[in-house]
Amino acid sequence: MKSAIVAGITMFACLGFMEQVKAFNPQDIELFKASGACPRCDLSGANLSEANLSGVNLRDANLRGANLTGTNLSNADLTGADLQNAIIDNANLSSASLMGANLRSASMINSNLSSAALMSANLSAANLSGANLFLANFRGANFRLTTLRNGVVSSDKPYWWSLQSESLKDCNKFKSEDARGTTCYIE
Repeated sequence: MKSAIVAGITMFACLGFMEQVKAFNPQDIELFKASGACPRCDLSGANLSEANLSGVNLRDANLRGANLTGTNLSNADLTGADLQNAIIDNANLSSASLMGANLRSASMINSNLSSAALMSANLSAANLSGANLFLANFRGANFRLTTLRNGVVSSDKPYWWSLQSESLKDCNKFKSEDARGTTCYIE
């Protein structure tokens, strides 16, 4: 009897925690609106579509499942931010810092990531179809099963593999001794 009660309480507690994970913290939204910065705050599931967040500080923020469609995040600091399952389609992330960010399963279709810093970012299962990746730095990024800008899904690639090569067959033949810098280089 006691174990059934404990199991029931545990189940309700877990359901309560799961509900909290889906929703953002209203106090963090107010802080964000007032100051324009919100490092380490919980904005998970928030609808920030079409917002002008240029230069905003969202370092280490929780943006899981957030809607950032069409948002201007140019020059924003999203270092270490959790953007898992976020929708970032048609967004401007030019010159944004996404170093160490979790972009697992994020959708960034047709987004502008030119000159963005994505070093050590987790891009596994992310969708970069049609994205502008000119001069984006992906050093150390995880591209496991990532949909690349040309619609091809990647496999596991080592850190020195880069999106700079237009020919995937050349990158699949990549050998580290052929590398010049951090790009997939084949003569």
